[in-house]
Amino acid sequence: MELWPGAWTVLLLLFLLLLFLLPTLWFCSPSAKYFFKMAFYNGWILFLAVLAIPVCAVRGRNVENMKILRLMLLHIKYLYGIRVEVRGAHHFPPSQPYVVVSNHQSSLDLLGMMEVLPGRCVPIAKRELLWAGSAGLACWLAGVIFIDRKRTGDAISVMSEVAQTLLTQDVRVWVFPEGTRNHNGSMLPFKRGAFHLAVQAQVPIVPIVMSSYQDFYCKKERRFTSGRCQVRVLPPVPTEGLTPDDVPALADRVRHSMLTIFREISTDGRGGVAQPTQRWEHFILSPVSPLPLWSSLLLYPTFYGTIPPTPSPWIQWTQSFVRRKTHAAAGS
Repeated sequence: MELWPGAWTVLLLLFLLLLFLLPTLWFCSPSAKYFFKMAFYNGWILFLAVLAIPVCAVRGRNVENMKILRLMLLHIKYLYGIRVEVRGAHHFPPSQPYVVVSNHQSSLDLLGMMEVLPGRCVPIAKRELLWAGSAGLACWLAGVIFIDRKRTGDAISVMSEVAQTLLTQDVRVWVFPEGTRNHNGSMLPFKRGAFHLAVQAQVPIVPIVMSSYQDFYCKKERRFTSGRCQVRVLPPVPTEGLTPDDVPALADRVRHSMLTIFREISTDGRGGVAQPTQRWEHFILSPVSPLPLWSSLLLYPTFYGTIPPTPSPWIQWTQSFVRRKTHAAAGS
């Protein structure tokens, strides 16, 4: 069916309107920017999974495929201007199975996980992820262990199989013992499955703590900018000689040590929670900024990062120019 000439005009106008609205929403609405960034984040991961599936399928379901996924995902932090700093990586036991336990804040945990993921290590994930399109299939091919949390009997059975796999195939597993994402800037009580697993297999527990994302990400405030995240690997906790009766105390002890480190690395060095860094996008595109959209579009790509501590002469001139424009518009 051919479109009558007027329809092409309407489509062109709608396209031009979309080109105008998207940049406008991006620069003027923090909430829209948040949703755009999260949509791209999830969509890009699904696209990368499509690329990874044929490569991983050569081996079939194999733990070594996790190296391929890690390689393909490592660059995402650069797209979002997130600097991931790893400390304590030497604490990983060099040649034995172990259980990694880590705090769980959001889907952005994937960035920290890929940065520090040891060899032959796979996450334990909820079974719903298996049905997440290309990402689910890629995870299955990489050996990710899926658990149905609603069926306790099945979960216990899977954990028993994992304990045997740890010892017979020299595999490490990564568990989020909080069981769900936690956005409140602390840690939820730990579920004990990971600790039962470590005690049953008599392998050490390696706690990993990711600092708070409040500096650059907050789901409640619909805020997602660039920033810094520290990933701290703590010394392994041995489980030799422990029994199931020791699991509650073990879980509490590990959680306490992780929570202490979490509070330490999530502060600004003055005893308070790190505050969002002032950024050029906030300076140029504040709610009262009189600058037209076209000038914001020109300035924004150049100064997207954080404001440097000692601005160059060019940046100082730009600051002065924006202030003059602001004062002139306020005076008129």
